[in-house]
Amino acid sequence: MPPRTRLIVNADDLGLHPSLDAGILKAHRDGIVTSATLLATGPSAVEAVGLAKAQGLAVGVHLALSTRLRCAAPAESVRTVAPDGRLRASWADFARAWLTGQVRREELERELSAQLFRARELGARVDHLDGHQHLHLLPGVRSVVEGIAAREALPLRWPDALPRASWLRAPGPALKTTVLAVLARTAPRARTGVRRVSAGGVFEAGRLDEAALLAVLDALPPGDFELGCHPGEGAPHVPEDPAWRYGWGAELAALTSPRVKAKLVERDIVLANYGALS
Repeated sequence: MPPRTRLIVNADDLGLHPSLDAGILKAHRDGIVTSATLLATGPSAVEAVGLAKAQGLAVGVHLALSTRLRCAAPAESVRTVAPDGRLRASWADFARAWLTGQVRREELERELSAQLFRARELGARVDHLDGHQHLHLLPGVRSVVEGIAAREALPLRWPDALPRASWLRAPGPALKTTVLAVLARTAPRARTGVRRVSAGGVFEAGRLDEAALLAVLDALPPGDFELGCHPGEGAPHVPEDPAWRYGWGAELAALTSPRVKAKLVERDIVLANYGALS
């Protein structure tokens, strides 16, 4: 029997905004989303976990170091990670602080562990970890996150998709995706007990319309993969990141598209979640 392709379709940012939560839940209920990752200190996290549990949506933790979210650990214990009790505004702000030695490693581990604890405290049955804005791939941060993953026996998203010629039409996202792929593919071997799951969708983030999604599905080889996505309803204003604008509605339409569902059948792609991979 030929090897099959198993695909986790994971929606990021659960718990950040009710409109995003609604889109994620609809994309699971009516579409191909099989998993979501929770921002454990997001403004709507409490409600989102309850709704996800009621719907049977698998949930991981979107470990965050940016987007002005409040910290999960006591603020006085993570001052270099979350000045004034809030995480830094952007991925670039955190990366700059981390790479210039302004963030203490022990505080980083304390905060990320507290986010996992918070997710479980809310009632989430956590089945994997990933990094908000992929900051878990930064040198030094990676080893902390893999240490938590090993301790908790949780698989980890690994965005290592290689560039394709079609990416040249969008140089900015192509550069970001390439940098992440280089970080992922040049990282030391995974710590014992940690499973890294190859992930795509970084280039298409915020622009995963039906055509883009069909192209991604057509390019999948046999094996286990995750596809990240960002469905939502409407065009919400997210106070934690006021300038953020994604094609949330277009992604929701793609993830619930009959043509996309037919493509899964045509390619014999089996939908799964992280729990099903063990």
